[in-house]
Amino acid sequence: MDYSIFCKYFTPEELLSNTPMSEHTSFKVGGAADLMIMPSRATKIKKAIDLCKSEGLPYFIMGKGSNLLVRDSGFRGVVICMSKYLEKIELADDCTIKAEAGTTLSKLASFAMERSLSGLEFASGIPGSLGGALYMNAGAYECEMKDIVLTARVMDNSGEEFLMHISEMQLGYRSSVFQKSNYIIIDSTLRLSKGDKEQIKEKMLELNSRRKEKQPLDLPSGGSTFKRPEGYYASKLIDDAGLKGFTIGGAKVSEKHAGFIVNYNNATAKDIISLMEHVKSVVYEKFGVMLTPEVEIIGDS
Repeated sequence: MDYSIFCKYFTPEELLSNTPMSEHTSFKVGGAADLMIMPSRATKIKKAIDLCKSEGLPYFIMGKGSNLLVRDSGFRGVVICMSKYLEKIELADDCTIKAEAGTTLSKLASFAMERSLSGLEFASGIPGSLGGALYMNAGAYECEMKDIVLTARVMDNSGEEFLMHISEMQLGYRSSVFQKSNYIIIDSTLRLSKGDKEQIKEKMLELNSRRKEKQPLDLPSGGSTFKRPEGYYASKLIDDAGLKGFTIGGAKVSEKHAGFIVNYNNATAKDIISLMEHVKSVVYEKFGVMLTPEVEIIGDS
């Protein structure tokens, strides 16, 4: 497929041709995408999608790639990456922050902390973008995005933009209306509360220290591999199934936290997917509980 048409509308800095997705995902695996577009402003998202539609090209919207697994064969089409340039943050009023979807949660939490705003401490160590966090209703330490989001500006399949209120987002455990629709999150407004800057900073440091102690942050992964089944904890089921440390190729069930599958030795996407399937099979056989992946898998089989 000839992708030269995109050069008419995007700068060379906004385009990456035949780029390995291993360089753009936290798992550090995955074949090449035919083209990656990194829009420098929100209006260019619509242009990218319009061009994909007119050329009959598959496309995928991604944030930081922290919850994404791309198959070894790569992605035949266009990946639209929101996290390169779309990261503007502004203070809407004393307790309200507005930020573009590509903003990292760590940057957002630091912005809030510097202005003595509390509510984002839980997100400071989550390695994702604001758009991805809303898409998944990301959470940690008994807090979730649904606790602080007010509105989101979204784009529908026709390229029209509109404001969506939290009551319309259907935010549940690692779920949202965005997973069931073609809506693209452009930016979001978050409602926080006034606090003490030093206490907020201390809380962020404490939570990040707990993460480092309990999670295998020294190895590439996609975060928690499986969602928490109702009435259970995925990590405990996997541990009780005797799968801690189990490996397939270069992929391993973390010995530090069984809820993580890590790339410990130049794993391929096939290794990771095979290990995920093995874990699901063993846990179901032993406990009758079917684990559901929290990691999103894309690419040609």
